[in-house]
Amino acid sequence: MVKEKIRILIIHGPNLNLLGSRQPEIYGTKGFDNTFEHLKTLFPNTALSYIQSNIEGELIDKVQQADGKFDGIILNAGGYSHTSVALADAVAAIKTPVIGIHISNIYKREPERHTDLLSKYCVGTITGLGLKGYELAIRYYIEK
Repeated sequence: MVKEKIRILIIHGPNLNLLGSRQPEIYGTKGFDNTFEHLKTLFPNTALSYIQSNIEGELIDKVQQADGKFDGIILNAGGYSHTSVALADAVAAIKTPVIGIHISNIYKREPERHTDLLSKYCVGTITGLGLKGYELAIRYYIEK
C-alpha cells in the first residue's frame, strides 16, 4: 500500500513577499522562494504548497478554503498576527491544524508586536528561529 503524502499549505501575509530585501537585519537576506525550494528538497514525500497575499480578506479566504484539503497549515500572518480578529476567527473556525510562525522574536520587538491574536487558536507557534521555523513546523506535521 502506498502511503499518501502529507499535504501542508504555507500561507504568508503582508510584506512577506519582500523577504530578503525588507529589514535584512531582522528577517535575513534570503527570499522565501529559495527557502521553499529547499523545503521541497528536504521533504520530498510531503506535498507543500505556498501562497502569499498582502490582503487580509484573501488570507481569510485561503485559510477557510484549505480546511479539510490539507493536513496542516503553516501561517505567518505578518502584521495581521497582531491586529486581525477576523483572521484569528478564521483559524478558530477550521478543523485543519495551524502552526503560527514568526521569523523574528516578536517579544524582543516593539510592544505592539507582543500580542499574537492567532496563537491561541494554533496547535503551536514558532517564534524567533528565522526561516528554520518552517522546517520545524513541517517536521511536527510529519511526526504527528
